[in-house]
Amino acid sequence: MKISSFLRFGLFGISTILFKRKKPILGTIILTDKCNLSCKHCAVNNITAVIHPYDQIKSEMEQLYAQGIRILFFCGGETFLWSDCGKNIKDLVTEAKNLGFLIVNVVTNGTFYIDVPQADLILLSLDGGKEKHDHIRGETYDTIISNVRKATASNICFYMAINKFNKDDIKKVCQTARDEPNVRAVSFNFHTPYPGTEDLSLTVEEKQKCCDEIENYMKEGFPIFNLKTAFSDIVHNTFPTPCYQCIVMENGKQSVCGRCVDIPGLCKQCGYFFAAEYAMVFRGRVNVIIDMLKTYLKYI
Repeated sequence: MKISSFLRFGLFGISTILFKRKKPILGTIILTDKCNLSCKHCAVNNITAVIHPYDQIKSEMEQLYAQGIRILFFCGGETFLWSDCGKNIKDLVTEAKNLGFLIVNVVTNGTFYIDVPQADLILLSLDGGKEKHDHIRGETYDTIISNVRKATASNICFYMAINKFNKDDIKKVCQTARDEPNVRAVSFNFHTPYPGTEDLSLTVEEKQKCCDEIENYMKEGFPIFNLKTAFSDIVHNTFPTPCYQCIVMENGKQSVCGRCVDIPGLCKQCGYFFAAEYAMVFRGRVNVIIDMLKTYLKYI
């Protein structure tokens, strides 16, 4: 991360904490809900299968930038399916950088050739070793690992959603992240139980065991892009929700924190580690702030 970006984020954090502001810094644009997979834990794919037009996406980027957003995520569906007016995800990342966004990340399922060196991070879903991953996402593990090895930049971060089925595969994903040269780290979430996926939810005891395991792997030197100081609140869902510093834009509609904010009761079962981490940072939790500074400087 550039020193200028670091200082800018630092000033934003200080002013947010001191004046208790709710101004956002992180924005996500949903390019499409179209996806080539039907994962067992996903409740938001192929609802409309609409590819949102380029002019709309560009307008949404401009709106978010005008609001002060400086960290931008492109999400799906599957982001690599997006194309319009001769442009693809690579072009959107370049345009976002040219607009002035300081960090631009892309979320993908990894089943397409990965050629977006302009992105700060490619967050790529890997939900266990081959057997567990393929059970959840279909037979895609071998394709994903092949694409990771052929990627044109070492800006990949694995993204594992821990659920009832794959909770025993945390170490396998950590090992793969460590051993693959194009992978910087792995970032974990817990399954958020959207309607119809409740059976994959973890108990508090299971979440605690997972966090204890992840913390041990951190101590062993595995590259893990999460904040251990936030684990207790994540396990018990005691972090403040929603996180006002994060917003999502989908088809012109803006939501605070995420799409799940509109589903009654789901915020209290949130499994998104980054939402918890940001919420606690901007509430002034000093230990989490220090942890975030160390972790982000290491991996971004």
